[in-house]
Amino acid sequence: MKITKHITPLCLLLLALCYCDGPMALANDGTAPEVTDLNAKDVSMEWEKSIPYLKEAYVNSQPKKMKDDIPVGALGVDGGDKEMILAFAREVVADSDKERKDKTDSLLISHKGKLIFESYSRRGRQNVPHFQMSITKSYTAFALGRAIQLGYLKMEDLNKPVVDFLKELDRSKLVKGAESVTLAEALNMRSGITLIKEKIRKYKEQPESLQGQKQVQAYFECSEPITPAPRKFRYQPADPALIMQVLETVVPSSAKEFIRKQLMGKMGITEYAWQEDTSRLPKSAAGSSFRSRDMLKFGMLIRDKGKWKGEQLIPQAFVERAVSPISVGWGTNHYGYFCWHRTLKHDGQEYPSIELRGALGQFVFIFPEQDLIVVATAHGVMSMLKEIPEQIIPAFTK
Repeated sequence: MKITKHITPLCLLLLALCYCDGPMALANDGTAPEVTDLNAKDVSMEWEKSIPYLKEAYVNSQPKKMKDDIPVGALGVDGGDKEMILAFAREVVADSDKERKDKTDSLLISHKGKLIFESYSRRGRQNVPHFQMSITKSYTAFALGRAIQLGYLKMEDLNKPVVDFLKELDRSKLVKGAESVTLAEALNMRSGITLIKEKIRKYKEQPESLQGQKQVQAYFECSEPITPAPRKFRYQPADPALIMQVLETVVPSSAKEFIRKQLMGKMGITEYAWQEDTSRLPKSAAGSSFRSRDMLKFGMLIRDKGKWKGEQLIPQAFVERAVSPISVGWGTNHYGYFCWHRTLKHDGQEYPSIELRGALGQFVFIFPEQDLIVVATAHGVMSMLKEIPEQIIPAFTK
């Protein structure tokens, strides 16, 4: 659906209320439920709370082909144990299950390059972008990879200090060690930045003092001294903010325009939102919104080693490094460039898993050995983090 005008969240809510009975009550033409006249700018975590629950879940084991460049197939025919997946889907969408703590809104499964299962329940709609938490970090990494593909950076530049790209910084005020933090270390959450609360508080009270490169200035001024590499993994908003700042500096337009035209535009992703940070750049730690089918496209991009429709959008070398287990996050969770990597175990077998994750439930799981991609969105706890490998992998390994 092409969006031609902006409408208010209240109008969207009224439209959603009128439509929530429609998908199952009307003759089903294969399309999933939608909120009509959506403008992606209206989407936020708070706005999503106003979307009424679907009275009947939409579950389709043979998704409809749409004009989004996503090949489709049929569950069972094109892979997977149909009964196992449908049984799991019924469990996921059932509001009667009081033991279930998360509230899954969408679940999509792609096998061997074809979307073979698609479901929406509760607040899930096919055409409504779902607010994205830390998975936004992954999209930020891919945007930097796109800049490398177009020659605005080189792979070797990942080993250069972040401050070398940011000419507006006052280096005389930076803490010891700040000038050694590289792009690769920031992408891997090992910048070593440890903010001192008393120092950063003054910036929080004056957000205008964080605009542009002043944001990085504040991070590097208000940190404890940064120790030499190798540094410990530290999951924090500062590191992706460094990457977004560098992207803003190296591309010919702005980071926002570059992402819109050179990454999303190339993948046919038009209905998305990306909130603005205090720096006035796109937020990089959380704050984007994407439709479930468009989330699947990022899984497809990883599956095809940075190619989309035969065109190399991101260097293969960058993708391989991004999804590799460069460092240990915690437990069995390893981290690449704003992407997770785990080796899962089921019935004595091991299954490598590449994962893009967002708190409260936004996931893109890629299982390379099974040629399997799973997308899930939810509001609530992150049950799918455990259930996707336990419930879905067995349906494709029998």
